Amino acid sequence: MSSPAAKRLEGKTILITGASSGIGRSTAFEFARTCPNNLRLILTARRIEILEKIAVEIHTELGEGVKVFPVQLDVSKPDQVRGLVNALPEEWREIDILVNNAGLARGVSRAPNISEDDMTTMFATNVTGLINMTQAILPIFLERPDGGRGDIINIGSGAGREAYPGGGVYCATKAAVRSFSDSLRKELIATRIRVIEIDPGQVETEFSVIRYYGDKNKADAVYAGVQPLAAEDIAEIVVFTASRRENVVVADTLVYPSHQAGATALHRKS
Repeated sequence: MSSPAAKRLEGKTILITGASSGIGRSTAFEFARTCPNNLRLILTARRIEILEKIAVEIHTELGEGVKVFPVQLDVSKPDQVRGLVNALPEEWREIDILVNNAGLARGVSRAPNISEDDMTTMFATNVTGLINMTQAILPIFLERPDGGRGDIINIGSGAGREAYPGGGVYCATKAAVRSFSDSLRKELIATRIRVIEIDPGQVETEFSVIRYYGDKNKADAVYAGVQPLAAEDIAEIVVFTASRRENVVVADTLVYPSHQAGATALHRKS
């Protein structure tokens, strides 16, 4: 017997950015496991070969009830984002849920030593990319009857609420996501389009490896003496928010592991 969440997700087409790893990958599996019948997943990321493997894994685990369409996409490239919808097969264009997950941090430098390349990369991915994706998909939502319908789920960060030393640019990008989400929610108040933001605290994914330019030792040190959140923890929250009754908007969620009470308030075991 299908759960209420599964019934609400049946027949939906869901687009997830940054789906090749971490929260994005886990979110794809969580949607598929929650609704293993009559579901479509569009998985986007730069690494198409990994997306294709994920598609096979989902098919192997859950069968034909979940259709997966991998798409190579770099959200920091506006031309790629603009061409995305028209490049999809027609039967995949009626997107119902957009999960803006793609994002990254690069470096921990402080002003005046912040790399211009790092700064550009973070803003182009975390802010411009997210806004461009929203603008590419939002017209589909607005064309639906009775004022429009659809879900925009933005993965922000606790860093967008509380800045920390060495994170000035990353924190600024996530504060921008928060402001954009709040503004968009107000702009769409007369519609049935839900704008949802989920702000994780410390999550163990490839995030720190990327931030430290592939230095695994530095990345591992971030999680020493603590038990961070897992990508699956955030994925469960994403699917929970998307599978509520249409009138229920889980607008704003801040999620910490138990050792964390703020960006700089962490308890580490000695």
